[in-house]
Amino acid sequence: MKYKIRVGLLLVLDFILINFSLLMAYLLRFELNIQNIPERFVNEIPQLILIATVVKITSFFAFKLYSSLWRYAGIYELVNIVIASFASNTVMIGYVFLSSTPIPRSIFIITFFIDVFVIGGVRFGYRIFRRMIRGDFLHIRNTKKILIIGAGDAGAALINEYRLHPELRCTPVALIDDSPGIQGKKLNGITVVGTRNDIVQTADEKDIDEIIIAIPAATTKAINDIFTICSNTKCKVKILPSLSQIIDETVLIQRIRDVNIEDLLQRQPVALDLEEVSSYLTGKNILVTGGGGSIGSELCRQIAAFSPKQLIILDNYENNAYDIQNELLAKHPELDLIAIIANVREKPRLENIFRTYTPDIIFHAAAHKHVPLMEANPTEAIKNNIFGTLNVAECADKFGAKRFVMISTDKAVNPTNIMGATKRVAEMIIQAFSKHSKTEFVAVRFGNVLGSNGSVIPLFKKQIEQGGPVTVTDPEIIRYFMTIPEAVQLVLQAGAMAKGGEIFVLDMGEPVKIYDLARNLIKLSGFEPDVDIKIEFTGLRPGEKLYEELLLAEEGIEATKNNKIYVAKPLHTDLAILRREIECLRDIIINNADQVRDYIKIIVPNYDYKDIV
Repeated sequence: MKYKIRVGLLLVLDFILINFSLLMAYLLRFELNIQNIPERFVNEIPQLILIATVVKITSFFAFKLYSSLWRYAGIYELVNIVIASFASNTVMIGYVFLSSTPIPRSIFIITFFIDVFVIGGVRFGYRIFRRMIRGDFLHIRNTKKILIIGAGDAGAALINEYRLHPELRCTPVALIDDSPGIQGKKLNGITVVGTRNDIVQTADEKDIDEIIIAIPAATTKAINDIFTICSNTKCKVKILPSLSQIIDETVLIQRIRDVNIEDLLQRQPVALDLEEVSSYLTGKNILVTGGGGSIGSELCRQIAAFSPKQLIILDNYENNAYDIQNELLAKHPELDLIAIIANVREKPRLENIFRTYTPDIIFHAAAHKHVPLMEANPTEAIKNNIFGTLNVAECADKFGAKRFVMISTDKAVNPTNIMGATKRVAEMIIQAFSKHSKTEFVAVRFGNVLGSNGSVIPLFKKQIEQGGPVTVTDPEIIRYFMTIPEAVQLVLQAGAMAKGGEIFVLDMGEPVKIYDLARNLIKLSGFEPDVDIKIEFTGLRPGEKLYEELLLAEEGIEATKNNKIYVAKPLHTDLAILRREIECLRDIIINNADQVRDYIKIIVPNYDYKDIV
C-alpha cells in the first residue's frame, strides 16, 4: 500500500513537472516573453502537453524511476533520469518531425535539460531533506569521529555508507593517504589531511575515536607499518579486510572488523594448482589420521571441496571427530564421510580399517606435538609419533595405498626436544619405506601455524583476557608462522608433486619475534603493553630453541614449480636397520624407560638434549 501511494504521489508530481518543463522551454525559447510566442505554436500546446505527458511517464516507468529508493539515490539513479529524459524528448522530436506539427524542435532540447534538473532535483532533494531532518548536516554530538586511512574506492564507499546509516552515529572527519598530490583535496566532502606520518597528529587535533584502515589491496608490511603508527594513538583501530569482500557497497560497513594478528602476519595468497591437486584427490578414498586436530580438520575441509569418493576421518578424540563430521556434512551433504574413533598405536585396529575402506591417499596428521608436555612424557611421544607412524606406514604399504603424506615439523631439524626427535624418526620411516614400497611416501615440514591448538597465540589471548601477565620465554626467541589454511593448501600441493621419498619444506617467510607478537596482541586487545598488561620473561622451557630450522645441514634444497615449496635432498635410511632400532626402542620403553633419550640419540645422532636433562 505504501508503495502504491508513493508511486501515485510521484506520478502527480511528475505530471506537474513535465508540464512546467515544457512551458518553461517555450518561455526560454522566446526570451521569457509570452507575447513573442507565435499563435500557431500556442494552439498546439494543449495537444503537445497530453502527448509529452504520456510519452515521458511511459519512459520513466520503462527506466524504473518509480522503483528506486530515492532516500538512497546516487549516480545510478541520476544516469537513469538522464537516459529516460533523453529518450522521451527524442521521441517527441521524432513525433514533431513525422507529423509536421508546427512546433520548434529546439523546444525539446531545452526541455531535456529542464527535465533532468527538475525531475532529478525533486528526487535528490527528497534524499537531502531526509538527511537534514535526521541531523546529518548538523554537528551531531555524541557520535564517534572516524579517521579513514585510504582515499581510494574503499574509502569513498565507506564515507557514503556512514552517511546512509546515521543510526550508527559515526562521522568520518578526515582522510589519510600516502598518494602524492591529493593532500588537501576532498573525497565525498571529506578532506585528505595528510600521509601516514600525520596520523598521530590528526588523531589528537580532531579528537578521533576510531581509525579504519580502508586499503584492501595493501601489503602486509604496509598494514603492519600503519598499525604500528596507529598504536601510538589512543584510538580503536579497525580494518576493511580484502578487496574480494567489497562486492556490494551496501554491506561495506558489515565488513569492518577489528585488526587481528593474521592481518599483521599474513602472507601472500597461495597459488594453488587446482587441476594438479584435483587429479589425485577427486574420486579417491582418502584417510586423514588426526582428522579432528587443527591441521587434520582443515585438511578434511579442503579435501571435501575436491569431491573425493570417500573421506575417512580417524581420530582418537571423539569430540574433535564429531565436530568436524557435523561441520562437513552440513556444508557437503553429498559427501561420503566416515568418522572413525581409533588410535594409530593399535596396529590390529588400523589393519581392520585399511582392509575395510582401502584408502588410496593417506594424510598422516596424528601426532603428539606439545614440546614441554612431551619432555615430561617422552615415552608417549615415542609411542604416538614413532610407533603410530610406523603402524600407519606399514598398513599403507600392505594394503596398496597410492600415496602417503606425513605432516612433519621444523622441530625435527637438529632436534633439542623429544617431540622433534620423534618426528625426525617418523621422517626417517617415510624415507625408508619409499625405497621398498609401491606407495609414494613423502613428508611435509613446516613451522608454527597461527591459532592451532596449544600454540602461543591462543595462550597469549587467554592470558590477556585474565589481565596478564603475558609470558614470553626469552626476549630474543623467534618463530616462523603461517595460517592453518595456507599450510594445508601447501600440503595438498606438495602431495600432488610427490614421487616418493621427498621431504617437502614450506617457505615460512620471515621469522617473527615472539616478544613482538605478544606486544601486538596486547595492543590489538585495546591495552598498552607493560602498562595495562605486563610481559614477563620466564626463560626457555625444556627442549626449546631460540630459533627453529627447516633443513638439516646435509639435506640441501631444491626449488619446485611452486615458489613456496622446496624439496630437501633425500637421505638414505635402511628400513631393516631402522625396524630393529624401533624394536629395541619398544623394549627399552618397557624395561628401561629412563634410557629412551639416550637410545633416540643413537637413531637421531643430531638430537641434542644434554642441556635439558
